[in-house]
Amino acid sequence: MAIHDDPRQTDLRWHLEEIDFSCIDSGSVRARDDIFLLVCSASFVESGAETYTHNLVDYFRGDDEVGAWLDEQWKVEELQHGRALKTYIQQVWPEFDWDGAYADFFSEYGKLCNCDELEPTRGQELVARCIVEMGTTTYYQALNAVSDEPVLRDIAWRIRTDEVQHYKHFYHYFLKYKEQEHLHRPHVFATLWRRVAELRKSDADIALRHAAAWRFQGEDEAPAYAAIQKQVYDLMRAQYPTDLAVRMALKPLQLNARLQRWTERPIAALVQRVFLN
Repeated sequence: MAIHDDPRQTDLRWHLEEIDFSCIDSGSVRARDDIFLLVCSASFVESGAETYTHNLVDYFRGDDEVGAWLDEQWKVEELQHGRALKTYIQQVWPEFDWDGAYADFFSEYGKLCNCDELEPTRGQELVARCIVEMGTTTYYQALNAVSDEPVLRDIAWRIRTDEVQHYKHFYHYFLKYKEQEHLHRPHVFATLWRRVAELRKSDADIALRHAAAWRFQGEDEAPAYAAIQKQVYDLMRAQYPTDLAVRMALKPLQLNARLQRWTERPIAALVQRVFLN
Protein backbone atom coordinates (compact mmCIF):
# COMPACT_ATOMS: atom_id res chain seq x y z
CA MET A 1 0.00 0.00 0.00
CA ALA A 2 1.35 3.37 -0.94
CA ILE A 3 1.27 6.05 1.76
CA HIS A 4 0.53 9.42 0.19
CA ASP A 5 0.87 12.81 1.78
CA ASP A 6 -2.43 14.46 0.84
CA PRO A 7 -4.24 14.94 4.18
CA ARG A 8 -7.50 16.32 2.78
CA GLN A 9 -10.62 14.93 4.36
CA THR A 10 -14.00 16.63 4.55
CA ASP A 11 -16.44 14.19 6.14
CA LEU A 12 -16.81 10.76 7.68
CA ARG A 13 -16.12 8.03 5.15
CA TRP A 14 -18.82 5.79 6.59
CA HIS A 15 -21.53 5.77 9.23
CA LEU A 16 -22.57 3.16 11.76
CA GLU A 17 -26.04 3.00 10.26
CA GLU A 18 -24.59 1.55 7.05
CA ILE A 19 -23.62 -1.69 8.79
CA ASP A 20 -26.35 -4.35 8.86
CA PHE A 21 -25.60 -6.14 12.11
CA SER A 22 -28.56 -8.48 11.49
CA CYS A 23 -26.47 -10.15 8.79
CA ILE A 24 -23.80 -11.35 11.22
CA ASP A 25 -23.11 -15.06 10.93
CA SER A 26 -22.94 -15.56 14.70
CA GLY A 27 -22.56 -19.31 14.41
CA SER A 28 -19.21 -18.94 12.67
CA VAL A 29 -17.67 -16.72 15.33
CA ARG A 30 -19.48 -17.14 18.67
CA ALA A 31 -17.24 -19.99 19.87
CA ARG A 32 -14.05 -18.12 18.95
CA ASP A 33 -12.56 -16.75 22.16
CA ASP A 34 -9.59 -15.38 20.24
CA ILE A 35 -11.78 -13.30 17.92
CA PHE A 36 -13.87 -12.12 20.84
CA LEU A 37 -10.77 -10.90 22.68
CA LEU A 38 -9.37 -9.09 19.65
CA VAL A 39 -12.66 -7.30 18.98
CA CYS A 40 -13.50 -6.56 22.59
CA SER A 41 -10.09 -5.19 23.54
CA ALA A 42 -10.11 -2.95 20.47
CA SER A 43 -13.59 -1.71 21.37
CA PHE A 44 -12.34 -0.63 24.80
CA VAL A 45 -9.42 1.38 23.45
CA GLU A 46 -11.44 3.07 20.72
CA SER A 47 -14.17 3.99 23.20
CA GLY A 48 -11.66 5.91 25.33
CA ALA A 49 -11.21 8.51 22.59
CA GLU A 50 -12.92 11.30 24.51
CA THR A 51 -10.20 11.36 27.15
CA TYR A 52 -7.11 11.07 25.02
CA THR A 53 -8.48 13.54 22.48
CA HIS A 54 -8.98 16.08 25.27
CA ASN A 55 -5.34 15.70 26.28
CA LEU A 56 -4.10 16.16 22.71
CA VAL A 57 -6.34 19.17 22.05
CA ASP A 58 -5.01 20.75 25.24
CA TYR A 59 -1.43 19.97 24.19
CA PHE A 60 -1.94 21.62 20.80
CA ARG A 61 -3.82 24.59 22.21
CA GLY A 62 -3.26 27.61 19.97
CA ASP A 63 -3.00 25.52 16.81
CA ASP A 64 -6.56 25.83 15.60
CA GLU A 65 -6.07 23.58 12.57
CA VAL A 66 -4.78 20.62 14.55
CA GLY A 67 -7.15 21.17 17.46
CA ALA A 68 -10.23 21.37 15.25
CA TRP A 69 -9.30 18.24 13.32
CA LEU A 70 -8.64 16.28 16.51
CA ASP A 71 -11.91 17.32 18.12
CA GLU A 72 -14.25 17.40 15.13
CA GLN A 73 -12.96 14.53 13.00
CA TRP A 74 -10.47 12.24 14.71
CA LYS A 75 -12.42 11.91 17.96
CA VAL A 76 -15.71 11.40 16.13
CA GLU A 77 -14.27 8.61 14.00
CA GLU A 78 -12.53 6.92 16.93
CA LEU A 79 -15.75 6.91 18.94
CA GLN A 80 -17.61 5.49 15.94
CA HIS A 81 -15.07 2.68 15.81
CA GLY A 82 -15.77 1.94 19.44
CA ARG A 83 -19.53 1.91 18.91
CA ALA A 84 -19.27 -0.39 15.89
CA LEU A 85 -17.10 -2.90 17.74
CA LYS A 86 -19.22 -2.71 20.90
CA THR A 87 -22.38 -3.32 18.85
CA TYR A 88 -20.74 -6.33 17.22
CA ILE A 89 -19.87 -7.75 20.64
CA GLN A 90 -23.40 -7.22 21.89
CA GLN A 91 -24.88 -8.92 18.82
CA VAL A 92 -22.69 -12.03 18.95
CA TRP A 93 -22.13 -12.30 22.72
CA PRO A 94 -25.22 -10.61 24.25
CA GLU A 95 -24.53 -12.14 27.67
CA PHE A 96 -21.21 -10.28 27.98
CA ASP A 97 -21.38 -7.25 30.29
CA TRP A 98 -19.52 -4.84 28.03
CA ASP A 99 -20.30 -1.77 30.12
CA GLY A 100 -19.04 -3.38 33.33
CA ALA A 101 -15.89 -4.65 31.65
CA TYR A 102 -15.24 -1.27 30.03
CA ALA A 103 -15.64 0.51 33.38
CA ASP A 104 -12.97 -1.75 34.88
CA PHE A 105 -10.71 -1.19 31.90
CA PHE A 106 -11.07 2.58 32.00
CA SER A 107 -10.46 2.78 35.74
CA GLU A 108 -6.92 1.58 34.99
CA TYR A 109 -6.42 2.99 31.51
CA GLY A 110 -7.74 6.45 32.37
CA LYS A 111 -4.83 6.96 34.77
CA LEU A 112 -2.42 6.68 31.85
CA CYS A 113 -4.27 9.29 29.78
CA ASN A 114 -2.54 12.41 30.94
CA CYS A 115 -0.29 15.01 29.40
CA ASP A 116 2.74 13.66 31.28
CA GLU A 117 2.69 10.71 28.86
CA LEU A 118 3.05 12.96 25.82
CA GLU A 119 6.33 13.66 24.05
CA PRO A 120 8.39 16.74 25.02
CA THR A 121 7.65 18.64 21.79
CA ARG A 122 4.66 18.78 19.48
CA GLY A 123 6.67 17.51 16.55
CA GLN A 124 7.82 14.47 18.49
CA GLU A 125 4.29 13.82 19.70
CA LEU A 126 3.14 13.80 16.10
CA VAL A 127 5.79 11.17 15.35
CA ALA A 128 4.37 9.17 18.25
CA ARG A 129 0.87 9.58 16.81
CA CYS A 130 2.11 8.23 13.47
CA ILE A 131 3.39 5.14 15.27
CA VAL A 132 0.08 4.67 17.08
CA GLU A 133 -1.79 4.92 13.78
CA MET A 134 0.65 2.46 12.24
CA GLY A 135 -0.24 0.05 15.04
CA THR A 136 -3.98 0.42 14.60
CA THR A 137 -3.84 0.26 10.80
CA THR A 138 -1.92 -3.01 10.84
CA TYR A 139 -4.03 -4.41 13.70
CA TYR A 140 -7.29 -3.97 11.81
CA GLN A 141 -5.78 -5.20 8.57
CA ALA A 142 -4.71 -8.38 10.36
CA LEU A 143 -8.11 -8.70 12.08
CA ASN A 144 -9.79 -8.45 8.70
CA ALA A 145 -7.53 -11.20 7.37
CA VAL A 146 -7.97 -13.67 10.24
CA SER A 147 -11.75 -13.38 10.45
CA ASP A 148 -14.13 -15.46 8.36
CA GLU A 149 -17.23 -13.52 9.42
CA PRO A 150 -18.25 -11.03 6.68
CA VAL A 151 -19.66 -8.25 8.87
CA LEU A 152 -16.60 -8.24 11.12
CA ARG A 153 -14.32 -8.19 8.10
CA ASP A 154 -16.26 -5.21 6.76
CA ILE A 155 -16.02 -3.32 10.06
CA ALA A 156 -12.32 -4.06 10.42
CA TRP A 157 -11.56 -2.80 6.93
CA ARG A 158 -13.62 0.37 7.39
CA ILE A 159 -11.69 1.13 10.58
CA ARG A 160 -8.39 0.27 8.92
CA THR A 161 -9.17 2.77 6.17
CA ASP A 162 -9.91 5.48 8.74
CA GLU A 163 -6.65 4.76 10.55
CA VAL A 164 -4.65 5.19 7.34
CA GLN A 165 -6.25 8.60 6.88
CA HIS A 166 -5.46 9.51 10.50
CA TYR A 167 -1.83 8.59 9.86
CA LYS A 168 -1.75 10.90 6.85
CA HIS A 169 -3.05 13.79 8.91
CA PHE A 170 -0.58 13.30 11.74
CA TYR A 171 2.24 12.98 9.24
CA HIS A 172 1.16 16.18 7.49
CA TYR A 173 1.13 18.09 10.79
CA PHE A 174 4.48 16.52 11.75
CA LEU A 175 6.10 18.03 8.66
CA LYS A 176 4.99 21.48 9.77
CA TYR A 177 6.34 21.09 13.30
CA LYS A 178 9.52 19.43 12.08
CA GLU A 179 10.39 22.69 10.36
CA GLN A 180 9.24 24.90 13.23
CA GLU A 181 11.13 22.94 15.89
CA HIS A 182 14.14 22.10 13.71
CA LEU A 183 13.75 18.44 14.56
CA HIS A 184 16.65 16.37 13.39
CA ARG A 185 16.61 12.72 12.45
CA PRO A 186 18.04 11.46 15.79
CA HIS A 187 15.14 13.07 17.68
CA VAL A 188 12.63 11.52 15.30
CA PHE A 189 14.29 8.11 15.44
CA ALA A 190 14.42 8.13 19.26
CA THR A 191 10.69 8.87 19.46
CA LEU A 192 9.90 6.30 16.80
CA TRP A 193 11.92 3.56 18.50
CA ARG A 194 10.52 4.31 21.95
CA ARG A 195 6.90 4.35 20.82
CA VAL A 196 7.14 1.19 18.75
CA ALA A 197 8.64 -0.61 21.75
CA GLU A 198 5.86 0.66 24.03
CA LEU A 199 2.85 -0.04 21.82
CA ARG A 200 1.84 -3.34 23.36
CA LYS A 201 2.76 -2.40 26.91
CA SER A 202 0.04 0.18 27.41
CA ASP A 203 -3.54 0.40 26.25
CA ALA A 204 -3.59 -2.80 24.17
CA ASP A 205 -2.37 -4.98 27.02
CA ILE A 206 -4.66 -3.35 29.58
CA ALA A 207 -7.65 -3.81 27.27
CA LEU A 208 -6.83 -7.45 26.56
CA ARG A 209 -6.41 -8.24 30.27
CA HIS A 210 -9.77 -6.75 31.18
CA ALA A 211 -11.57 -8.33 28.22
CA ALA A 212 -10.16 -11.73 29.23
CA ALA A 213 -10.90 -11.25 32.94
CA TRP A 214 -14.57 -10.52 32.25
CA ARG A 215 -14.87 -13.13 29.51
CA PHE A 216 -13.70 -15.98 31.75
CA GLN A 217 -14.79 -14.77 35.18
CA GLY A 218 -16.45 -17.45 37.27
CA GLU A 219 -15.09 -20.32 35.19
CA ASP A 220 -13.46 -23.09 37.20
CA GLU A 221 -10.81 -23.68 34.56
CA ALA A 222 -10.23 -20.19 33.20
CA PRO A 223 -7.10 -20.03 31.04
CA ALA A 224 -4.03 -18.23 32.33
CA TYR A 225 -3.50 -14.78 30.87
CA ALA A 226 -0.17 -15.81 29.34
CA ALA A 227 -1.96 -18.56 27.43
CA ILE A 228 -4.61 -16.10 26.28
CA GLN A 229 -1.95 -13.71 24.99
CA LYS A 230 -0.24 -16.50 23.11
CA GLN A 231 -3.48 -17.67 21.51
CA VAL A 232 -4.40 -14.18 20.34
CA TYR A 233 -1.01 -13.23 18.96
CA ASP A 234 -0.48 -16.63 17.36
CA LEU A 235 -3.69 -15.96 15.43
CA MET A 236 -2.49 -12.56 14.25
CA ARG A 237 1.09 -13.59 13.46
CA ALA A 238 0.50 -15.26 10.10
CA GLN A 239 -1.48 -12.32 8.72
CA TYR A 240 0.33 -9.38 10.30
CA PRO A 241 1.43 -6.93 7.54
CA THR A 242 5.00 -6.38 8.72
CA ASP A 243 6.12 -4.69 5.50
CA LEU A 244 3.36 -2.11 5.79
CA ALA A 245 4.19 -1.52 9.46
CA VAL A 246 7.84 -0.89 8.62
CA ARG A 247 7.03 1.54 5.80
CA MET A 248 4.67 3.52 8.01
CA ALA A 249 7.11 3.55 10.93
CA LEU A 250 10.03 4.76 8.84
CA LYS A 251 8.22 7.43 6.85
CA PRO A 252 8.76 10.28 9.38
CA LEU A 253 12.53 9.73 9.07
CA GLN A 254 12.39 10.75 5.40
CA LEU A 255 15.29 8.46 4.54
CA ASN A 256 16.98 8.08 1.20
CA ALA A 257 16.83 4.65 -0.41
CA ARG A 258 20.17 3.48 1.02
CA LEU A 259 19.36 4.48 4.60
CA GLN A 260 15.87 3.05 4.22
CA ARG A 261 17.28 -0.37 3.36
CA TRP A 262 19.79 -0.15 6.23
CA THR A 263 17.07 0.73 8.74
CA GLU A 264 14.32 -1.64 7.63
CA ARG A 265 15.79 -4.78 9.19
CA PRO A 266 16.09 -3.57 12.82
CA ILE A 267 12.68 -1.89 12.64
CA ALA A 268 11.12 -5.04 11.20
CA ALA A 269 12.70 -7.09 13.99
CA LEU A 270 11.34 -4.70 16.62
CA VAL A 271 7.87 -4.73 15.06
CA GLN A 272 7.90 -8.53 14.99
CA ARG A 273 8.94 -8.70 18.64
CA VAL A 274 6.42 -6.13 19.85
CA PHE A 275 3.37 -7.30 17.94
CA LEU A 276 3.89 -11.00 17.35
CA ASN A 277 5.76 -12.47 20.32
